[in-house]
Amino acid sequence: MDVIINAGDLFRATLDELRALSTFIRAAELGSFNKAAQAQGTTPQAVSKNIRQLEHHLGVRLFHRTTRKSALTEEGQRLFGSVRQSLEGVADALNQVKSAAREDEGLIRISAGGAVGRKVLMPLLAEFGRAHAAVAFDLVLEDRATDTVGERIDLGFKAGNPPTAQVVSRRLFPIQLIVCATPEYLAQHGVPDGIDDLANHRCVGYRQPGAPRPMPWEFQVQGETVYRTLNYKVCCSDPEAEMHAVINGLGIGQIDSINATEPIRSGALVPLLVRHTSDRMGLHLFYAQRSDMPSRVRRFIDFVAHRLHATQAFHVPVTELRARSRGAQQPGG
Repeated sequence: MDVIINAGDLFRATLDELRALSTFIRAAELGSFNKAAQAQGTTPQAVSKNIRQLEHHLGVRLFHRTTRKSALTEEGQRLFGSVRQSLEGVADALNQVKSAAREDEGLIRISAGGAVGRKVLMPLLAEFGRAHAAVAFDLVLEDRATDTVGERIDLGFKAGNPPTAQVVSRRLFPIQLIVCATPEYLAQHGVPDGIDDLANHRCVGYRQPGAPRPMPWEFQVQGETVYRTLNYKVCCSDPEAEMHAVINGLGIGQIDSINATEPIRSGALVPLLVRHTSDRMGLHLFYAQRSDMPSRVRRFIDFVAHRLHATQAFHVPVTELRARSRGAQQPGG
């Protein structure tokens, strides 16, 4: 018959053994159950009970007991010599782990999409790392859903819709979907008059990795979200590649503001149809619900939330979009 051992029961049994061994060592060092009880902040009866349980578990007698003192038996002396240094090493290791959890020391494992990791997180990691030199980072940069538990992720960043898993999620800033093109493309092919006119232009699309079809473009029209599927001349499975395709003049694209903000502000791209720009999506920070979260992780979460909450580095205000739009005076602009 198979015996199934519950992990929690095994853990508690191991802790009981360690506690009994610790009591045994203290009683052996002090030569008295009463002194051991005083040193451990417990009662002589509790010390005696722990010793009896350990003796029963080992099947040997560890102490010669009298009413006033106790002395180690030969077996007790042998055990004392064997476990004292080992148990002290275990205690030291546990104290180091507790100290690291309380202090800003140790590894933070983060998941994010590639563009978010490179553009948004890298400057933050550098700034945080300068203030907390004992913290190390492990970045998992993949554009896919992340198993926070299975992959030992401390926190993650998701661009788009909020995470659907049972995690704590915080929206850090809105992500706009900005229709844009190069000045050269617009000079050659003209400015689209409206959403319908995009069918007359070369367009660059984005297809999520593993998806069979490109994603439709998303617009705000009279307070509602509408979607349009276009005939894309170029389609990319990477948001940064999509942006570079537009920058290289391959067509008009609808680029997320994490990638589009810098080239728009530099003049490399011109925003179009700005009145229909959607900012429904956002960058979300997420992490598993934990009551024992290491302070380094908590501190980094607070740091990131503070830095990104009011940032405009990856978001272009509507007034600025209008000022930079080549088609601001057009009917659809």
